Amino acid sequence: MPDIFKALASIMAWGLWIGSWVMLICTLTAGFMNDKFFGSEALPMVFPALFAVSLALGVGSVVVMVLRKKMEK
Repeated sequence: MPDIFKALASIMAWGLWIGSWVMLICTLTAGFMNDKFFGSEALPMVFPALFAVSLALGVGSVVVMVLRKKMEK
């Protein structure tokens, strides 16, 4: 496998990993600033949905790194 594919897989994995953390921190910050987590109202579905997307991005980065490891052999 050409080295460019390994480099692109590394860039994609890091992008997904950083994106998942940025999304998680932004969601937490928005929830705390708008007092949505501890308010008396029900939690809007946008927050669990964004947490799920953040988790999916993190899992996707792990999958890409596993595939990159398989490219080395």
